[in-house]
Amino acid sequence: MITRALPIVFAMVLALTACGESVDTTQTTGSRNPAVTAPATTMAAEVTDRLDDAVERVMTEAGIPGAIVGIWGPGGDYVRAFGVADTKTRAPMKTDFYSRIGSLTKTFTVTAVLLLADQGRLGLDDPIAGYVDGVPGGDAITLRQLARMQSGLPDYTANPEFVPTVIADPGRAFAPTEMLEFAFSQPPMFAPGDGYHYSNTNTVLLGLVVEKVSGQSLGDYIRHHISAPLGMAETSFPTDATFPGPHATGYTVQPPDDREMTATDWNLSWSWAAGNMVSTLHDLRIWAPALVTGTLLSRQMQQQRLQMVESSGQPAPEEYGLGMFNVAGWIGHNGSVPGYQTVSVYLPERQTALVILTNTDIAFRGAEPGTLLARAVTTELTPDHVYTLS
Repeated sequence: MITRALPIVFAMVLALTACGESVDTTQTTGSRNPAVTAPATTMAAEVTDRLDDAVERVMTEAGIPGAIVGIWGPGGDYVRAFGVADTKTRAPMKTDFYSRIGSLTKTFTVTAVLLLADQGRLGLDDPIAGYVDGVPGGDAITLRQLARMQSGLPDYTANPEFVPTVIADPGRAFAPTEMLEFAFSQPPMFAPGDGYHYSNTNTVLLGLVVEKVSGQSLGDYIRHHISAPLGMAETSFPTDATFPGPHATGYTVQPPDDREMTATDWNLSWSWAAGNMVSTLHDLRIWAPALVTGTLLSRQMQQQRLQMVESSGQPAPEEYGLGMFNVAGWIGHNGSVPGYQTVSVYLPERQTALVILTNTDIAFRGAEPGTLLARAVTTELTPDHVYTLS
């Protein structure tokens, strides 16, 4: 099983934010709590009430300002907005907000690579040296190993000089080559293929591969070949600090003074192919099942994508595949950037999708807000498939 979180992440320090109260943002239903938003909830009232209670309890305990939760499956839909989008104005969270989706971006970048592989324009076992110069050990590191986090390359966000550089100027624009410089100044974690290490560096390299092979920018390729064909008009790949509205204020805690701050308008170009995208609940409802069922890929390519490895790098039924994970049967990815977290997963056994968006990345007792909410929701919804990622 996965025993670590998988975000684009800075050092996250425990802090408390506003209480996770439910706020009416559209219309109310006849539930026992009229303050809970339910614009499209068709689940049985008993299940809905338990889910409401679970989400509100976690938000209160963990100090999560606002959250959006969507569930779609044979048992009905559950779409809710909880809490506030801004702790000062107390403006309510709403289900149509845009959100930064962090490492869920990796699922799009890797899908782009797999689409090109399906077309015969690259091979998953090609060495990265054939596409990007200057990668340490690049002759031995394959595109498949990069997508499955088995390259051994260090994570550029773990370089002790990286976070202070970003914090000193959150509006600064970064080029992919700058991220690679931070990564390659550190020694490799292991020989290619000999283990597993979640590294954002891997996906940055894959983004460069997509651009070289396709002749398009990564954002354009994703838009033309992934989001547009699926009808995901609210999903974008910003190249600067652009953040479509409406959106919630994003709360984070960062060094060196470990105080709460807002990261809403930060330039996340430093996360690029590994975490820079923006989307909505509506679009992620489309993406969660499309990713897992392989809507855009050949059957053979999707089968390769779903081949998982465990943390030792050995084959396993539940761990990390090509740009996606399997947690207790829930397949997909999470995401975390300063101020925002996302969980977007699909349970094939139940044909059920789950999407959670929060406007904070501040950990509570060592656990991330998105993980806490997903665990609480799945405990009520699918007790035999509880999302446990820590």
